[in-house]
Order: sequence, then C-alpha cells, then structure tokens
Amino acid sequence: MAKRDYYTVLGISRDATEDDIKKAYRKLAMKHHPDRNPEQDAEEKFKEAKEAYEVLSDARKRAAYDQFGHAGVDPSAGFGAAGARGAEGFGGFADAFGDIFGEIFGQQRGGRRDGVYRGADLRYNLELTLEEAAHGTEVKIRVPTMEECATCHGSGAKPGTQPQTCPTCHGRGEVRVSQGFFSIQQTCPQCRGTGKIVPEPCPTCSGAGRVRKQKTLSVKIPAGVDQDDRIRLSGEGEAGMNGGPPGDLYVVVTLKPHPVFQRDGADLHCEMPVSFATAALGGEIEIPTLDGHAKLKIPAETQTGQLFRLRNKGIRPVRGSVTGDLYCHVSLETPVNLTNRQKELLREFEAINEEDPDKHNPRAKSFFDKVKAFFGP
Repeated sequence: MAKRDYYTVLGISRDATEDDIKKAYRKLAMKHHPDRNPEQDAEEKFKEAKEAYEVLSDARKRAAYDQFGHAGVDPSAGFGAAGARGAEGFGGFADAFGDIFGEIFGQQRGGRRDGVYRGADLRYNLELTLEEAAHGTEVKIRVPTMEECATCHGSGAKPGTQPQTCPTCHGRGEVRVSQGFFSIQQTCPQCRGTGKIVPEPCPTCSGAGRVRKQKTLSVKIPAGVDQDDRIRLSGEGEAGMNGGPPGDLYVVVTLKPHPVFQRDGADLHCEMPVSFATAALGGEIEIPTLDGHAKLKIPAETQTGQLFRLRNKGIRPVRGSVTGDLYCHVSLETPVNLTNRQKELLREFEAINEEDPDKHNPRAKSFFDKVKAFFGP
C-alpha cells in the first residue's frame, strides 16, 4: 500500500512552521493513541502520524522529502538523509512525546521528586462599606488554614521516629510503569512522590504534617480600594508540604450597597430630589458627601434629569492622584398629601399657565410638535 503524503497525514501545508508541525502531531497523537482510542485502525494512524512527524520535524529529512518524496527519506534508496537521525530532530520528537505522555497519563512534567511543595494560596472575601473603602480602615479577619504540625514539625512522623525511604521507589518518588508498548514514569503510589513513608504517624496530624486551624489576622485596607481589588498577605496562606514555603492569602474586596451613593471608579453618583418650587424658582439645597454636607445652588427653571457636578467630592483611588467627582442627578419631586389650600393654589397656577402654554412649557410644546409631525397632518 502506497504511503500517504506526510503533509496530508498531519493536515498541514507545505510551508508549515516547526510549531505548526508539532501542534498537528500532538493533536493526532492524542486522538489516535491506542491507549485512548479503542478503534481498530487507531494504532496504524498513530504510527503513521509518528513517522510523518519524525521526518518533517528534522530539517535535513524534511528538505530531502520535499525534493525527492518518500524516496528521499528511505534508507534503501541510497539518498542517506533518512539514515542519520539529527540530534535536533530527535530532541524535538522527544519534547513532543514528553508532552503527550503527560496529557495521556495525567503526569505533570517538572514535578518535585523530593515531595517539598509550596502551600496553597487562600482567598478571603471581605465586605466593606463605601466609607471604609474610601477612607481606608483596619479590620480583623479569621481564616481557616492548614498550618505546620507543632508536634512533628511537618515531618508527619511520631516524635522520636523518622520518615523512612520508600521501599517501592527507593526514594526516587517515581516508578516505571508499562502502558501498552510504552514504558513511562509515574508518581509512586505508595509515597505519592515524596520518596519517603511514615511507619509511625504523628498522633496529632495523623502523618499529614499539617493541621487545620483558625487564625486571626489584622488587615490594613488602604484608602480608595474598589470592588474586586485584592490585598496580598505574603506567607499567610496554607503551610507547605514537607518543609515547603507557605502560600499567600488574598483578601478580595466586596463593596456593600450604599443607600445614597453609587460608585463608578473614582466618581460617585446620587439622585437628588428637588421640590417643584425650588426647581422653578431656584434656591439652595444641602446634599450629603462622604466628607460631610455641602451646599448646592439650584438655578431657576431646573429640569428633572439635570446633572450637577461637585468637583473633588468623589474618591481618590489607590493607584491614582486625582480625586473623583460627585454627580448629582436632579429628580423633580411631585408633592403629595396636598391640603385644600395647596390644591387651590395649584389649580390657579395651572389656569394662569394655560393662558400662554407655549411660553411656560417649551418642552411640552416641542414634544407635541414632534408627535404631530410623526402622525402627519
């Protein structure tokens, strides 16, 4: 049976880069590996892809193949390009295969054989009020964590005893396992990669070398923190394994809803109710800020939805030097629970207003003009 074109086998173009070749091969190897794919022709496809990769990943072999086809890489044809496996080509093949082994059999490359691992990082969600976030504060938190056992000092062994070399892997932390026609290394199932076993476990931690505890920490919150900001406390995470360094603790800020303000970065927004008389005649109202009360002048004929800005009345962010602004959105308030006298005055006002509505209600006139234009004459 005639061999298929190697480029066709890998599904790549003839000008494919080395990375393209490697990626294509890894994809096919994962798909057709006989230990993952039970189909009858999976092994043949796997071997075909492997052969194509061995040639195209080697610069000399690829050049010979591009010029002479399969004959250029066939030792019996006398061209010589296929007879010698270049160190560079073999290295690339080994790298690709190493990656594939890791994905097929669940191994992690570059793992620590001595069983010393850094502790896990922890996350703590901290709720703050808007005022606390704006001005900064200091809070105490209780964090559940795994700490080094004080009895065995992290060894996991009963006091007076010592961990021993694992008899299965002889201290290497890995064992050689056959997978089909491959022989690979895996983490030792007895010592779980540490290379040691504990015949007499520590009574406090049951051989784990760590115990679960609650610890109280004081956290300084800088002024200006915002939603989802993270504060890193180095070394306050879980204790490491077998003497490894501890992880970090990340305090993640969550802002509680505020009854008055809505935050937008460094700026604040609030809805400002204004009475009908103040909006029409103008006046001065008192509004709240994070630093106390402030006076705001309302010009005559102010309309609902109008926006007023108070400079530097927002929040100064953690990573910035400019303080934000406070934006007040006017909300015209309709009076309720009117007395008879108030109703009488409003009816009198409305009657006067209707004598020249276009003059006193320009927005209404503009709106109805648009309505007429929309529906036609």
